[in-house]
Amino acid sequence: MIPATKELLDFSAKTVVVTGASQGIGAGIARRFAEAGANVVVHYRGSKEGANKVVESISKNGGHALALQAELSNQEECKRLVTETVKAFGGLDVLVNNAGVFPNVSLMEMSLDDWRAMYSANVETAMLCTQAAAHQMKEAGGGAIVNMGSTSALNPAIDHSHYSSAKAAVVMFTRSAAQELGQYNIRVNTVSPGLIAREGLEENWPDGVARWQKQAPLGRMGEPEDVADGCLFLASPAARWISGQNLVLDGGMLSSMIY
Repeated sequence: MIPATKELLDFSAKTVVVTGASQGIGAGIARRFAEAGANVVVHYRGSKEGANKVVESISKNGGHALALQAELSNQEECKRLVTETVKAFGGLDVLVNNAGVFPNVSLMEMSLDDWRAMYSANVETAMLCTQAAAHQMKEAGGGAIVNMGSTSALNPAIDHSHYSSAKAAVVMFTRSAAQELGQYNIRVNTVSPGLIAREGLEENWPDGVARWQKQAPLGRMGEPEDVADGCLFLASPAARWISGQNLVLDGGMLSSMIY
């Protein structure tokens, strides 16, 4: 049955896990889903304080949230995250694979450990969490998974060879997962943000921010909420016939002239 328009972004009685949600984009995603009525699991690896602050902010606004720690490079930890989510809220409807890292290292100076760490944090964690969540979603009759890509997957940047290629792998993993999991009514999509505002960014990279704002058609950096709303859409019934896609959220930057 096709839902009514007013119900498209209503996540009441739904449970959402957002990985890497103790700060930044992940925290914005967690808060936005809570505003839409979802029970939200705020996953963190090391920042318990940050995760608790996100949970507190959600609770103050009348939402329901729980902070859970897990090392997502460990398959059993990913399974435990899903198990504890189901135990706390009774199910799992949406997974947002936001956890990842993005250190800059030049190709000539990059170590094999640097390369492997990037793929572990951005690709392997998404695969392991998707696998764990998909088993639960299959039993429940379906669900939605949103992976975090990047415009770096589509446009290379200096000192980003490991990051760009890892995010490109996430985009293709999404397409493959969508193909395999569709039979279980599980949709899998990617969002690929451009430059997103964060504390200290303009102070630490003023020239880069200035270049972005000058060239971006919409004239500004993105906010965590811009990314969150893309995730909200792809996880919602409004996107019920969308799977295996990559939604670019960059204020039009990739449409800009390159010469």
